[in-house]
Amino acid sequence: MASKSRRRRRKSGGSSSNPNGASPTSVTLAPGSVPTDEQLEQEAAELEAELQERYDLAKKDGLDLTKLQKMKLEELLKLAKKEKVEDPGNLPKQKLVFEILRKRAEKAGLMMAEGTLEVMAEGFGFLRSPEYSYLPCADDVYVSPSQIRRFALRRGQVVKGLIRPPKEAETYFAMLRVEEVNGNPPKVLQTLPTFENLTPLHPNQRIQLELPDEPTRLEPRIIDMVTPLGFGQRALIVAPPRTGKTVILQQITHAIAKNHDDVHVIVLLIDERPEEVTDFKRNTPDRVEVVASTFDEEASRHIAISEIVMEKARRMVEFGQDVIILLDSITRLARGYNNAMSGSGKIGSGGVDNAALIKPKKFFGSARNIEDGGSLTIIGTALVDTGSRADEVIFEEFKGTGNAELHLDRKLVEKRVYPAIDIAASGTRREELLLDPQEHELITRLRKVVSDMNVVEAMELLRSRLAKTKSNGEFLMTMSMG
Repeated sequence: MASKSRRRRRKSGGSSSNPNGASPTSVTLAPGSVPTDEQLEQEAAELEAELQERYDLAKKDGLDLTKLQKMKLEELLKLAKKEKVEDPGNLPKQKLVFEILRKRAEKAGLMMAEGTLEVMAEGFGFLRSPEYSYLPCADDVYVSPSQIRRFALRRGQVVKGLIRPPKEAETYFAMLRVEEVNGNPPKVLQTLPTFENLTPLHPNQRIQLELPDEPTRLEPRIIDMVTPLGFGQRALIVAPPRTGKTVILQQITHAIAKNHDDVHVIVLLIDERPEEVTDFKRNTPDRVEVVASTFDEEASRHIAISEIVMEKARRMVEFGQDVIILLDSITRLARGYNNAMSGSGKIGSGGVDNAALIKPKKFFGSARNIEDGGSLTIIGTALVDTGSRADEVIFEEFKGTGNAELHLDRKLVEKRVYPAIDIAASGTRREELLLDPQEHELITRLRKVVSDMNVVEAMELLRSRLAKTKSNGEFLMTMSMG
């Protein structure tokens, strides 16, 4: 009987019309005690409009995090006074930017920010700024693990989006909405190829260094003939001490920035003197990104900035961009990895750990020309004749990995002949892919002429002939007529 009773109750319950599973209990509501559907819809629309208005305001506000980070200290102090930041004179620059940003965000509620994504082992990330050479700072923006997973964000991508100020007990500004990744809508990331899956080719498009409106600037003109460079080149500048490698790098940087507007140029200075970093920044066009770690910083710092720069460059190439990294120096980078090694137990000649060169080689090996568009060019200096056996070992390891070499020579410096380039020792593999056939023939003839001369005579001859012409083309034509 009990089972029949249960069956009857189930049948009775199922016969009532209640498709949503709602309670059958009846509740009488007094008029006005709850909002109507129309009221709720209107309020939701007003809230959405308010959020959109704040969002538009944040986008239109001329001052975002990136612009603040680029400001000089004097400009920041004036702005801090305007925003009523307490005791701004005693705050370091990064903290000053943070406080100004917080004050501005309190007014609008939201602000825009952009930075290079550094993903932590725990799954969350931060947007780092090239203005601080990607050092962790107070004004870094927190990116949650869910956002990283949702958009398939990768380390090194340049992320732009809407941020909010930190709430009570929070430390960082937080990303609310991802607007762009490397200048593209986030949805394109779902079909973006990885760097390792891109097809590498020999460089076949030339990087023009000669400056038509600056014919007296001979360094880029000489490099253009002696060691022509292409997009995707993996080039070494082999330099003994005090042979002018820094000046050569500055000249190359200046020429690339002037001749190739659409190329992203990064100068990476490792284990450098602070005054050299300042000099490089002041003698480099503003659009060039200069990232540096100085000799007084730990090896782990040298490694960290080199890796974030490499990842950023790779991500840009995945989007089809042309990127050029000028590295000074690959020797010091390898030293940094060697010093940071805990010891693999396989110490080679010169005290260099065999495992220490794996990642520097990966960095240098990232340079390539991509079949479907985009390229990563790396021009790195390698130190020789320093008196260090370790430096010689490092150079020997990298000597066969490049596809272009520019050799500097002490004999030229001793005679005060600049640029101190050894013409005979310098060259580019498969240079015929970069040069016009006639140009290639004439440069081959030039090499034959200087091959019997010593390095000083060869450079003096080339300098004197170039000084009489306004372009390399004119110089080579005079050679052909001669």
